[in-house]
Amino acid sequence: MTTTTTTPTTLVTGGTGYLATRLIADLLASGVDVRTTIRTLDRADEVRAAVRRAGVDDAGLSFTVASLTDDAGWDDTLSGISEVYHVASPMIQSTNRDEVVVPARDGTLRVLRAARNAGARRVVLTSSFAAVGYSPKPVRDYDETDWTDPATPGLPAYPLSKAIAERSAWDFIEREGDGLELAVINPTWIAGPTLTASARSSLQVFTGMLDGTMTAVPRQRFGLADVRDVSSAHIAAMATPAAAGKRYLVLADGPTRTFLDVANVLRAELGDLASRVPTEELPGDEPTPLTIHNERAKNELGLRPRPAVETIVETAESLRALGLLANPATPVGSDETE
Repeated sequence: MTTTTTTPTTLVTGGTGYLATRLIADLLASGVDVRTTIRTLDRADEVRAAVRRAGVDDAGLSFTVASLTDDAGWDDTLSGISEVYHVASPMIQSTNRDEVVVPARDGTLRVLRAARNAGARRVVLTSSFAAVGYSPKPVRDYDETDWTDPATPGLPAYPLSKAIAERSAWDFIEREGDGLELAVINPTWIAGPTLTASARSSLQVFTGMLDGTMTAVPRQRFGLADVRDVSSAHIAAMATPAAAGKRYLVLADGPTRTFLDVANVLRAELGDLASRVPTEELPGDEPTPLTIHNERAKNELGLRPRPAVETIVETAESLRALGLLANPATPVGSDETE
């Protein structure tokens, strides 16, 4: 099942992902051997390449095949594991809510059940602000005590799946955990330099802006989290005794952002590279004010979030460096030619 002879005690699920590759690299850099799940061993080299892009030795990395939608392999995957980072979540584009919700919920329960059976100490679960702040409030001011109500009219499938999966995790720990500890990380919209060789998830918004295929941006206000800070929060939540039983919002300090704010930063900071970035918003209502609190992560996990501007700029620069922009403009002063 594995491709190396190491015997790690730490598992990261979904090893090919944007966040997971960063987390794996950070754990390996700290001297921790890591086992990670992938859907086929054919993708092992892809993960190793991502780790090496971070300048990290991948010798302590091993692989196992397991799927969130299948019971097979999970007991072997968790054998000897004491710490679990459950990062993987199905990304299914469907109008059928069950097709999105069921794999997210059942996959989370599979991991928790196998972790409990293996005698693991703690699971750190990657949830989302989508499980916190997608139900309306008179004033949009959110902290870890808030929950997205699955009964919210018109709730899209993704936040519904995140809310249900996280609720199911907490219910499992309370009823069947048998001493297994759980901490949850709830990042806002994740950006920051990628280690993967393809632009995924939120990175597609950046590529769309920078290559000109996005001619106007949605009218939406949100929190922005740096993938490096989200990784650090996971590691701190595993190491901090008091984090057991708690959830942590992760985002940059300062006001929440709009997509037009992001576009304006790109234009102001990146010159010709951002020459195709849109300058207008799509028609619609002006986003209402939004406040998201990150004090718990800062006070209890010691998180010191990067400035949002730094995250935005370095996201774009990493996409360019990896050749993930279609026909990118050449920045002023660059020695490169198109």
